[in-house]
Amino acid sequence: MLTLLKENGPLRVLSTARVVSVVGDALSLVTLMVHVQSVLGKAIAVAALLLVGDFAPSLLSPLTGVISDRFDRRTVMIVCEVAQGVLLAVIAFTLPPLPVLLALVGVRAVIGQVFIPASRAAVPSLVAEKDLAQANTALGLGSNSADVIGPFLAALLLQFLDTRGVLLVDAVSFGLSALLLLRLPKLVVPSEPGETVFTDVKAGVSEIWRNRALRIVFLGFCGVVACTAIDDVAVLQLTMGVFGESDGVAGVVLGAVGVGLLLGYALLAKGSAGLSMVTLLVVGFLISSAGNLFTGLAWGVASAFALQAVRGLGIAAMDVAHSTLIQRLVPGDRTGRVFANFYGGIGVAAAVSYLAGGLLIDVLGPRLVLVCAGAAGVLVALWVVAAARARGVEWEPAS
Repeated sequence: MLTLLKENGPLRVLSTARVVSVVGDALSLVTLMVHVQSVLGKAIAVAALLLVGDFAPSLLSPLTGVISDRFDRRTVMIVCEVAQGVLLAVIAFTLPPLPVLLALVGVRAVIGQVFIPASRAAVPSLVAEKDLAQANTALGLGSNSADVIGPFLAALLLQFLDTRGVLLVDAVSFGLSALLLLRLPKLVVPSEPGETVFTDVKAGVSEIWRNRALRIVFLGFCGVVACTAIDDVAVLQLTMGVFGESDGVAGVVLGAVGVGLLLGYALLAKGSAGLSMVTLLVVGFLISSAGNLFTGLAWGVASAFALQAVRGLGIAAMDVAHSTLIQRLVPGDRTGRVFANFYGGIGVAAAVSYLAGGLLIDVLGPRLVLVCAGAAGVLVALWVVAAARARGVEWEPAS
C-alpha cells in the first residue's frame, strides 16, 4: 500500500484530501454536539443533530449519485468541499437556534453525500484494476485514522478555542482539502446521460437490482448493518449500566472499534492484493457480527474492549471488500450512483437499527440485544454465501 501511495501521486492527493476533510468532519460533529448539549441540555436535541447528519442524506442518495456520474468528479469534489466550508463558516459566525442549525447541518450532510460517492468512484480512474483493493485500503486507513484523531483533536482545541473558533478551523480544513484536490487530473468518465435526471436516477437504482452479484452484496451489507448498528448504544449501556463503570471508561470501550479498524486496515495493507473480495466481505460480516455477539457475553471491561476491537477488524474487511467489488462489478459511468444508493441503503438500515434496537435495549437489556443482534448478523452472512451459491453468481468485473 505504501509503495502504491509513493508511486501514485493522484491517489496520494485524494487520500490526503480525505484525511484533512474527515478530521474536519469529526471536529464539527463533536463541537456541535457539545454546543447543543451545553445550550439546550436535552439529549433529544443531540439525537436530532445526529439523525439529520446521518439519516436525512440517505433519502436523497438516488439523486446525489447522479451528480458524480454526469460531471467531472474532480470538480464535483472540489465544489462540495468549498460549499461545506462556507456552510460551516456561516454556522460558526451565526450559531443559529436549533431549527436553523439542523437545517444547515442537513444541507452540509447532503453535500457530503455527493462528495463520498464521487471520491469512491474516482479510484478506478487513478489506479490499475489490480491495485483497487490496495487503493481502497489506503483510503479507508486514512479516513478512519482521521475519524479516530478528530474527536481527540476537538477536545484539545476546545480547551483553547470557543465553539466558533473550532468550527472555523473545520471550515479551513475543507478549504485545504479543496486546494489539494486541484492537483488531481480531470476525472470525466465517458457516458451517455439519460434524457432527464429522473432517467439517470432510475438507471442507478436499477443497476443494483439487475446485477445479481451486486444485489447480494447490497442486501447482505444492509442486513448486517440493520442487525448490528445499535452496538454503540448497547455497549454504552453494558459498560455503564451492567459493569457500573464511569462515562470515561465507556468512551474507552467505544473507542475499541477504532483501534480494531486501524489494525484491520494495516493488516489488509500488507496482504489484500491477492485476496478474494467476496471471501473478505463474508469474513468481515462474520467477524463484525460475532464481535457483537460475544460482547454481549463479556465478563468485564477488558473483554468487552478486546471483542469490540475484533469487531473493528471485521468492519475494515467489509469496507475494503464492498468498495472493490462495486468498482469491479459496475461500469465506470454508473459507479457514482451505485455508491450513493449503497450508502443511502446503509443509512436507512442504520436508522432502523437505532430505532428498533433502542426500544429493545430498554425491554431486554444490552446483553441480550448484543447477543441477538450479533447472531442475526451471522445469519445474514451465511445467507450471502447460500444466496450466491444457489444463484450461481459469478464475481467478475463488469465488461
